[in-house]
Amino acid sequence: MKTLVTGGAGFIGSHVVRHCLALGQQVVALDDLSGGFEDQVPADAIFVCGSVTDQALIQDLFAAHDFDYVYHLAAYAAEGLSHFIRRFNYSNNLIGSINLINESVKHDIRCFVFTSSIAVYGANQLPMREDLTPQPEDPYGIAKYAVELDLAAAHEMFGLNYIVFRPHNVYGPNQNIGDRYRNVIGIFMNQIMQGKPMTIFGDGSQTRAFSYIDDVAPHIAQSVTVPAAYNQVINIGADTPYSVKYLAQIVAQAFAVEPEIEFLPARNEVVHAYSDHEKARRLFDQSSMTDIEEGIAKMATWAQASGARHSSDFSEVEITRNLPSSWRPAGQP
Repeated sequence: MKTLVTGGAGFIGSHVVRHCLALGQQVVALDDLSGGFEDQVPADAIFVCGSVTDQALIQDLFAAHDFDYVYHLAAYAAEGLSHFIRRFNYSNNLIGSINLINESVKHDIRCFVFTSSIAVYGANQLPMREDLTPQPEDPYGIAKYAVELDLAAAHEMFGLNYIVFRPHNVYGPNQNIGDRYRNVIGIFMNQIMQGKPMTIFGDGSQTRAFSYIDDVAPHIAQSVTVPAAYNQVINIGADTPYSVKYLAQIVAQAFAVEPEIEFLPARNEVVHAYSDHEKARRLFDQSSMTDIEEGIAKMATWAQASGARHSSDFSEVEITRNLPSSWRPAGQP
């Protein structure tokens, strides 16, 4: 089996590459390294540096490799920031996806696996279930839901099989902890290792169910071997929600420091979000899940060995009105 994994040098993508290789697949990992790192790509995979927005490159890859499966994980997954980078968001997360879907149809691949997000639900009733009508509230969620709809249309028109996963708040080794716009656990760890306070938007009462990578990536990889998963939308991740303030305490404990928290003005975001995973339990072996303390301890060990990371400010902000002050480039009012 030949497989294309986009975002293959990134956090979830690099783990999916590893599990696809373990299934005996030959893997091409595509990544533009905007948020991933080449040294995270397993050695047995073929690495290609490039973007899903490069239509000519995507066409060349499909022409050169007889792909059976496509796992599409490449995205700029910053829900809050997506309000201020609308063109960038839709170019990367929607148009880039369409480039892949077009070639997948033309080359008659067996299955297209897409990692969407619970951002598609918006402030919906809890727990979020796959049968709810999505009501995304930010451009990132809108783009993800548009791709879901396009995959369903491509299945009806061309018979393209797909699997949509809606993971949420995934954390673990290989996460880009230097990204200050997303992935709160990584942000907390990076701040602690730099001797800075952990920053929280609002009072920290917002809740999420944080999901350890080893409870998510293996199922994404193996899904193509589960016929009942084809043409389904599947929530995947942890069940138990925790407040961001409580999370900060657990992260501080993992680093053996007293929690020092700086509260910032609240931003426009969904306050409470967690999903129902009955469908995932029916389809995959999820007999045991990593508890939050164990998962964060594992990630903290990796983060301490890797060291703190420093990332540059996002350079393509298109709208500065209502942009949180902590996200503004240095020197900008």
